[in-house]
Amino acid sequence: MCGCDSHHKGPPGEGWKWGGCSEDAEFGVLVSREFADARENRPDARSAMNRHNNEAGRTTILDHMHLRCKCHGLSGSCEVKTCWWAQPDFRMLGDYLKDKYDSASEMVVEKHRESRGWVETLRAKYAFFKHPTERDLVYYEGSPNFCEPNPETGSFGTRERVCNVSSHGIEGCDLLCCGRGHNTRTEKRKEKCHCIFHWCCYVSCQECVRVYDVHTCK
Repeated sequence: MCGCDSHHKGPPGEGWKWGGCSEDAEFGVLVSREFADARENRPDARSAMNRHNNEAGRTTILDHMHLRCKCHGLSGSCEVKTCWWAQPDFRMLGDYLKDKYDSASEMVVEKHRESRGWVETLRAKYAFFKHPTERDLVYYEGSPNFCEPNPETGSFGTRERVCNVSSHGIEGCDLLCCGRGHNTRTEKRKEKCHCIFHWCCYVSCQECVRVYDVHTCK
């Protein structure tokens, strides 16, 4: 059922013409609503939150559709360029939505009496902050604390986890150890080294002992 998109072509630009198969993102949006939102039809806050966030993800894809082009000509001279509509790179989408996640809007749950019974809806918790739009992510429950062991969430905590002392990312000792600090020990490892390829055909290696600093969370 999924074909090429022919709705958003319009006139070609200077130095290029339409070609290839433009990705039909709007068809994907329709399928996603039927698939991802099918189980979010309950009148509770979680379904309202999931429907909103699902739609925010779909809107993100549509907002970042772009032209992707390919050159044609002798020796890559790009005499003719054909272009088509393409979805954004998956990694770019993930990074963008991660930023949205980090700045998600906290909501409160309100109950209303309707003909079908009690219905839960979401309202922004802080009126003096910018009200979330259809492109923002929302939540109404805080994330559990994964720093300490919690059998209810399945978290083992981060004690004794190996961390990267030189990183400022999530694997770095500052974040991963949750401010508790870290221990450092030296560790000897046997590794293959000085490998030589012999004709034909095998590789011979020596065995070297290298010393590493291993950092683990307190």
